[in-house]
Formats: sequence, structure tokens, C-alpha cells
Amino acid sequence: MNRPASLVAALVVVSASVSLAAQWPKHKDPSIPRTAQGGINYDAPTPRTADGTIDFTGIWMRANSGQPGRGRGRGGAGAGAPGGPGGAGAGAPAAPAAPGAPGARGGIPGGQPTEGVGGGGGRGGVSLEPATAPFPFDPAGPPVATFFEAGGNIEGGLPYTPWALAIRKQRFEVDKAKDNPDAMCFPMGFLQFHQQPQPRKIIQTKQLIIIEYEANYGLRHIYLDGRPLPKQGDPQPWWYGYSVGRWEGDTLVVETNNLRGAEDSAYDGWLDVNGSPYSQQAKFTERFRRPTFGRLIIDTTVEDPKAYTKPWTVRIDQRITADEELIEFICNENQQFRKRIKID
Repeated sequence: MNRPASLVAALVVVSASVSLAAQWPKHKDPSIPRTAQGGINYDAPTPRTADGTIDFTGIWMRANSGQPGRGRGRGGAGAGAPGGPGGAGAGAPAAPAAPGAPGARGGIPGGQPTEGVGGGGGRGGVSLEPATAPFPFDPAGPPVATFFEAGGNIEGGLPYTPWALAIRKQRFEVDKAKDNPDAMCFPMGFLQFHQQPQPRKIIQTKQLIIIEYEANYGLRHIYLDGRPLPKQGDPQPWWYGYSVGRWEGDTLVVETNNLRGAEDSAYDGWLDVNGSPYSQQAKFTERFRRPTFGRLIIDTTVEDPKAYTKPWTVRIDQRITADEELIEFICNENQQFRKRIKID
């Protein structure tokens, strides 16, 4: 598959050695609903499994449903609404942050933009992915997460505790995000993985969903077999934690806990590129919906009393892609990022 190099070399891994030659050639999938012109019919009915549940199977790319008039990756629920479906504080306006505060609209510490993906909006004018038409904006939904800054569209920014704010400032203002796990070829946090320009493949069975992330060869398991979520602190914490899912109508609710947090190492507990942290107490609740064939909506609520003063929710959109496969992306193979930017 000859995906553009800018799509593969997302953010800090642009220096990694990735060959785009001799990938799987395009193979037309007869199950994909098509328009008269042969493109994907994104508005076709949502597919279902044999037992009637929504089928999330497919290869997905990040997308956007940002508010009209804002840059790619921006938008959201507008003033207030730091919560949303499944989150606390929905509709309750937060106190505005001072200009330049972490996550405040219009800027974050260091003067970096909160957006940064697609449409020519990347840092330094570098676009990490081709621009695509956004999905319709939902004014009743939670704020839309941005690639670099999870809370870039939450009024007042993320509700950091003093512990988390100190970590965030150290990671971004002092260390310039050089320890982001993406730069180290380590697994990334869910929000950063969900926002990566590199695609992900969802494989769904009745008892298990597997998500393969092209970025850093990430692999995640979501169990649908009725097992309970482990008690916080009982099992050994994992990079991706322990995930169980249940159906609420056509919504798949996925709960995840027992993740490695910011206490474990400088590379653990990164929510976004800029370093918003989470701790070992974090619990993530994701609500997956597929309203049409071509659109996947993931509303993610973060509960972490050590890192945040209250739960908060953001939205992430994905767009189906067709006739392609993931590229084998072994980040540690000939990894040159740290040397090339003179860290080592």
C-alpha cells in the first residue's frame, strides 16, 4: 500500500526508517458499500454481526467533527460542557484559564497551538495527514479532543491537580515533550493512539475485540465475555491496562483500569503529545458508536482522582478506509529520532 509518507511518519517518528515499497497492493473489498463513482458510501447503513450487535470491524483513520470555523482538531461542545455522555460535569461551565494555561483555548504553555493535525495545521506548518471533509458538528456532544492537547477544546483546559500540573509543566515546558512514549517507540496512551494519523484495524468477535494500531505496533484486547473489570491495584499494571466491554443498546461501553501511570517512568501515563498525565489510579470509559457505515465515534471519559479534580470527557472521530491494509511499522527498527534531534 503506497500510503503517503506524511501519513506514516506521524509526529516524532518521522525520522524512523520505514519503507513504503512492496506493501500489499490494493485489494477491492466487495463488502464495502460504494457510491456511483466507486468511492466509499460513508452514509450507508451500519453493519451488524450475526447476533445483531454493531460490527466495528474495519480499518479506521482519525477524522474530525470540529465546530465550523475552527481549525482541524478543534471544535467541540462550545462554552462549558467539559463532561458529556458518560462523564461528570456535562453542561457545567468551567472557570476560564489564564491565557497560555495548559489546554486553554488559543494556546498552551510555550505558545504552541492546541491543534496541529491535517489541513496544513501541523507544527511548523507541517501537515501530518491529508485533509478530509469533517463529519457534521454535534453541538450536544462533548468537546472534541485535539492531537497535541487532549483538553484543547475544554473551556479552562483540563482540571489538573497540583501533582499532575507539575508533571505536565515538566514534560512540556522543560523537557519539550522529548520523553513522549511515541519518541521512545513505547506504547502510547489511548487518546494519543486514537488520534494518530496512522490507521488502526478493529477485529471483532463475539467474545473479544482486538485493536491493532499501526503506530508502534500497538495491540489491545477488549473482552466481551462477561468477565468483570479487575479491582484497581490487584493485577500487575499494563501499558494498555485491562479492558472489558458491555453493550448498552447499540453503544459498546469499554472500561479500562490498572494502567501503568506517571509514577512508573518518564514514558508512562501520557494522555497526549504534550504530556497531560494520568496516574495508576486512572480509569477510562470509552463509548464506541457507529452511526453510519463510515463513521466511528469514541467518547472517552477519564476518571483519575490523583491527576484530575473531576472526571472529564472528550470525543474522538474515526473514518473508515477501504481496500488497504496496515503497514508493518516496527518503531525500534533503526530508530534514529533521539540522535537526529541531538537528545543522545
